[in-house]
Amino acid sequence: MSAVPGTQIGRYEIVARVGEGGMGTVYKAVDKRLGRAVAIKMLQSGHSQRFEREAQAIAALNHPHICTLYDVGPDYLVMEYIDGAPIQGPLSPEEAVRLAIQIAGALEEAHSKGIIHRDLKPGNILVQKASVKVLDFGLAKHEHEYVGPDGSTVTQTQNGLIIGTAAYMSPEQAEGLPVDARSDIFSFGLVLYEMLSGHRAFPAAHAVTAMAAIIRDEPAPLETWPALQQIVARCLRKAPAERFQNMSELRAALEHSLGRPEGESGPIVKRQPSIAVLPFANMSGDKDNEYFSDGLAEEIINALTRIAGLKVIARTSAFAFKGKQEDIRRIAEALGVANVLEGSVRRSGSRVRITVQLIAAADGSHLWSERYDRELTDIFAVQDEISQAIADALKLKLAGSDEVPARPTVNPEAHQAYLEGRYYTYQMTVTALARAKECFERAIRLDPSFALPHIELALRAYYQTLFQNVRPRNVIPPALESLNHALRLYPASAEAYVLRGTIHAFYRFDWESAGEDFRRALELNPSLAAAHQRYSNWFLLPTGRMQEALAEAKRGLELDPMNVITRIGEWFVLSAAGHVQEEIECAQSMLKLFPGFWIVCYEAATTGWLRGRYQDAISAIDDGLQADPGNLHLLSVLAAVRGAQGQRPEAERICQQIEETAAREHVQRFDRALAAEGAGDMERTYQLLEEALDEHEPVAIIHILLRRKELASDPRYQALLRKMRLA
Repeated sequence: MSAVPGTQIGRYEIVARVGEGGMGTVYKAVDKRLGRAVAIKMLQSGHSQRFEREAQAIAALNHPHICTLYDVGPDYLVMEYIDGAPIQGPLSPEEAVRLAIQIAGALEEAHSKGIIHRDLKPGNILVQKASVKVLDFGLAKHEHEYVGPDGSTVTQTQNGLIIGTAAYMSPEQAEGLPVDARSDIFSFGLVLYEMLSGHRAFPAAHAVTAMAAIIRDEPAPLETWPALQQIVARCLRKAPAERFQNMSELRAALEHSLGRPEGESGPIVKRQPSIAVLPFANMSGDKDNEYFSDGLAEEIINALTRIAGLKVIARTSAFAFKGKQEDIRRIAEALGVANVLEGSVRRSGSRVRITVQLIAAADGSHLWSERYDRELTDIFAVQDEISQAIADALKLKLAGSDEVPARPTVNPEAHQAYLEGRYYTYQMTVTALARAKECFERAIRLDPSFALPHIELALRAYYQTLFQNVRPRNVIPPALESLNHALRLYPASAEAYVLRGTIHAFYRFDWESAGEDFRRALELNPSLAAAHQRYSNWFLLPTGRMQEALAEAKRGLELDPMNVITRIGEWFVLSAAGHVQEEIECAQSMLKLFPGFWIVCYEAATTGWLRGRYQDAISAIDDGLQADPGNLHLLSVLAAVRGAQGQRPEAERICQQIEETAAREHVQRFDRALAAEGAGDMERTYQLLEEALDEHEPVAIIHILLRRKELASDPRYQALLRKMRLA
């Protein structure tokens, strides 16, 4: 249908034609009764279903940055008239963020109503008097399958049907796959990229070429604030699980890029600083001094966490780039930071030379550099000087002297033994862990009042129960004594509180004490990734506080993104909360990041088993067994998968193999229970699960909780919860 100026449509008089889209033509008109300008969208033939969907979508929304629907006719929509122009760049970072926050708010409102836009592009965002309006919900999709507690929506689009504007599609949209709210987040990233740069992220002359680039390529780096570079890069991740998971999270990141808390108005202030400390290069020529250069960088990381307002990436993630010739900007983007500290250490006898430089990741410029030539006895003073210099360079302030905890030791030899022990701990081999134990015991002999080695010995015991089939009853009671002793020596240790809270949870089922210890750890060190991860997994998840558990898991991942434990911690919560699509994507992402690592393969196989994706499970198990043949954890989940596939004889054979091993050596009850379930013996399964709780096996406890929804109606499962004091 078309109209010319002067045409009457009900009480509306057409003034001028202002635009045309795939579904209809838009006219400026006058509402004769109310005397106001309106926009009328006239339907083209063949689009009645989408036209009705657009009307329903807009009618469901009420937001200052969404075009308002006034009236509906048989073949037209009457909407707010916006005397503006499509958004375009390049804009200053401040202006781009200000407008982007408005767009994010509009999409947040739509997603909260289960509405996905699916055609977000500059032409559908009009700027009027420094304010934006999002319009054209003609391709909007109402969710009808699932709305996650975090606000993410999953909706099914007919496979193979590609709709939207090619240059602004998400990869899944371009492939005709099901989309959810995270598809809009990808399109938002493309729009923000264009607002900042003035050109498209994937410039192409043809639609097919554009879609191919979106699926396959990465955009050219942006020249803007590091925080904005990271936000755009995260929006444009190919895998939905690696993007922001909802618009609320994305809007908060934009708010923080301006340096003010989410939702707070007022003048723009300095953006929140962030830093990663890379492993220091060992320039001594003696490979045995590697522990010292690594340990010094780690100690500086720990000192920097005292700086209020500074995001500090954990050691595990920062050291993931050790020995790799990566560009600083790529490292900063991967870790989500604006600044990088790198350095070198040359040690000769009792003297040490430390060279450090602080680099702004955006342009590679040096914010500050210094060289220190000192005696080893001055090493503590050097650490403090470096931390203070960084604080000054970033115009921050160290915690007040009354808030800074006393140094755990003043004995340089004990300190070096401790650093050496930490160095071996991170190698995670049986031989290295044995050497680490010797180093920590030597540190304690050199300084009996040194608390940190006691904590490390307790941590070693915890890892033995997780990864080495060691019975908790044999190692956890002395570990708890070590932690209590360490806290008497050093009450400001967040690490000790985190580990004690973990033991309260899995060894005592004392959830109240666990919660108190985790909260105390976060008070002492909000930048400690392990505190967020274990608070999520060992308190919030067991007590059913899933929203908080997911938030804490994501915060831990933000602080330590390359750590396999924080990745698995997020997977645990997604699985337990029933966020199935995100759980699957998280498992797939872990397999890419940590190929062949048995525990990642184990968790990915568990996802495949629980969600009926048996071939995915078998593939993950094969990868894990190739790297670690005969791994009983992987074999147990293989038995469960074979049983679920109806291959009962194969499941029984694996179950028998595991039981024969258990007759010769200790095998975790949970592995035996999983194999028994695959073999179809549920009575034996529940008996072994009860024994696993008697043994206080950490893995058993978490995996029992993963099936809370699935098995809730089984009285035997309820008995397990009562045993854990969680009924």
